[in-house]
Amino acid sequence: MFVLFEEAGKYLGGRILSEAEASAQVELDSGKRVKVKSAHIVLRFEKPAPAALIAEARELAAAMDLDLAWEFAPEGEFGFGELAVDYFQAHPTLTQQAAALLALFEAPHYFRRAGKGRFKKAPAEILQQALAAIEKKKAVQAQITQWAAELADGLCPAPVREQLYKILFRPDKNAPEYKAVVEAARATQRPPLDLLQRAGAIDSAYQFHWRRFLFENFPKGTGFPALSAPAITDDLPLADVQAFSIDDSQTTEIDDALSVRGLGQDTVVVGVHIAAPGLALVPGSPIDQVARARMSTVYMPGHKITMLPDEVVETYTLQEGRDCPAVSLYASFDTATLELKSTETRLERVPIVANLRHDQLDGFVTQPWLEDASVADSDAPEAARRLREPLSFLFRLAKHLKAQREVVRGKPENFNRPDYNFRLVGNDGEPTGNEQVQISTRQRGAPLDLIVSEAMILANSSWGGWLGELGVPGLYRSQASLAPGIKVRMGTRALPHAGLGVKSYAWSTSPLRRYTDLVNQWQIIAAARHGKTAALAAPFKPKDAELFSILSGFDAAYATYNAHQGGMERFWTLEYLRQQAITELDATLIKDLPNGALVRADTLPLVFPVTGTQGLMRGARVRVKLGDIDEIALDIHGTVVERLDTAPAQVAAEDESGDDEEVAGPIAIAVDLADSEAAAPESAPA
Repeated sequence: MFVLFEEAGKYLGGRILSEAEASAQVELDSGKRVKVKSAHIVLRFEKPAPAALIAEARELAAAMDLDLAWEFAPEGEFGFGELAVDYFQAHPTLTQQAAALLALFEAPHYFRRAGKGRFKKAPAEILQQALAAIEKKKAVQAQITQWAAELADGLCPAPVREQLYKILFRPDKNAPEYKAVVEAARATQRPPLDLLQRAGAIDSAYQFHWRRFLFENFPKGTGFPALSAPAITDDLPLADVQAFSIDDSQTTEIDDALSVRGLGQDTVVVGVHIAAPGLALVPGSPIDQVARARMSTVYMPGHKITMLPDEVVETYTLQEGRDCPAVSLYASFDTATLELKSTETRLERVPIVANLRHDQLDGFVTQPWLEDASVADSDAPEAARRLREPLSFLFRLAKHLKAQREVVRGKPENFNRPDYNFRLVGNDGEPTGNEQVQISTRQRGAPLDLIVSEAMILANSSWGGWLGELGVPGLYRSQASLAPGIKVRMGTRALPHAGLGVKSYAWSTSPLRRYTDLVNQWQIIAAARHGKTAALAAPFKPKDAELFSILSGFDAAYATYNAHQGGMERFWTLEYLRQQAITELDATLIKDLPNGALVRADTLPLVFPVTGTQGLMRGARVRVKLGDIDEIALDIHGTVVERLDTAPAQVAAEDESGDDEEVAGPIAIAVDLADSEAAAPESAPA
């Protein structure tokens, strides 16, 4: 005796071995024995074999007209045998009964289950909705199949192109565009990114990186809502100084300026003047909400996305020829010994007499020019000649302050690598990626650089310490030690920064460019106005959850923006190699790898892996033959063809700041060919 029974949502057949009142022992065709409840048995028969019956019944069920079966089916609850009588004949065969059962069971949009072998007709309107959904699903699948075929043939359908970044990085795995890419990648055995490149979905490597960044970080675009900058209404005194700023020519957000008073006297007072948007903006205001959403200006070669609208920046920037509201730190130094005697913070208006520019003055404002008054200055720009005396004192002071910090650090700061400047020839506005790129260098620690950096460290460390003394929380950067692996961290307490050699360090000197600095400026303004009671009046109180939220958000955004800037600089460096037809580079080995080494180019901002380094040690200088450039992966490899030294130079420790070497690798995308359609996105190499 054979039986047909339901088990785990499907119908099986087998031979009865034994049977009790409520169950039976059944042997399946596979030889497996199972216990089946009697209530689950729907058919008993002597022949044919269960496998043959099920095969014949499936074939017959597939040919049944479900619309006709639905019409024939009784109203109310019915059994599959009743449908077999109405649909086939008065005395249906075993195969016809089994076919009716399978047809009913496998058409839930037509028939609802009401028990073992029992069913009910779906209401007519529900049936029509279900059939429409099925037809729609068929149409969508046909569209997916068509798009997948086009991708496999090297053509990119417009809907896939429009959804490119969503498909790759934040996909809806039920979307037909995503499914088409997965289907085509499986069919062609190509990685999804390679498939899309081949199909022409990516017109430009530069635009790929740029649009990806915008998609992930500025999905609503980089424009600003209509905002007007509130005026500073404080009655601020006019400072008796002649202040000047030092920035690059591309800088529009001029946050900081310097002044010097008392030259030739026993005490010289150095002023560090910071633009004061915090005197007008308040936490929670519309402009603050925009700044907090962005957290920082985003920099990249030839372009930037500002934290604040241009109109707002223009209102508060330290523009030459204006008396600008500022938060000023005055530091008094002994003229002879350069000992710091005292500091004072004031809220005031500061006359800005010059906006000096690095790129226009670095060739004139040199160490000999600053240290030796007999060095001719006739070729220097008029603004530099006019400010030669205060610049000379500031350079002398900067060297002294740096030496003091290095004593605390326990070793000199490392300026063995230059800063690289990128210029896109003819670029006006957002780059296209086709510009001619020029790369120049400015050695770290150049006089104007040193003057500005030491003045900002003085201000940030002084204000950080002052806030700490008053019990006013702020956003600090700290580093516990210079030991390997100890990185710079952000927090809300005044802790030492070993990398800088200061007791505390609170970013406060760029409130137009960094949100942390704007937050700290609000706290500093409260300290300047209220002194010892500032902790009660400051916008952010000790252990303020909002402050921790800002810190976390800034940390994440700043890391993302820095990574994008690094990626774009790498893109333009690779483009420079291509434009200049450079096939070989001189480089220095900086790190061993399992199958080679990592090298740093001597004259370009480029770190990349090479092979052929057997027998070479860290610090060895080599000639490298370059391989192919992958502008999507921002990748290039090389092969050592010549050693340029006989003994490797000692390589100084590079990563005192805790930063890691930036090397290109596979782009993490969210198209996962192994997952089912409903699975959650996971990162997958391109």
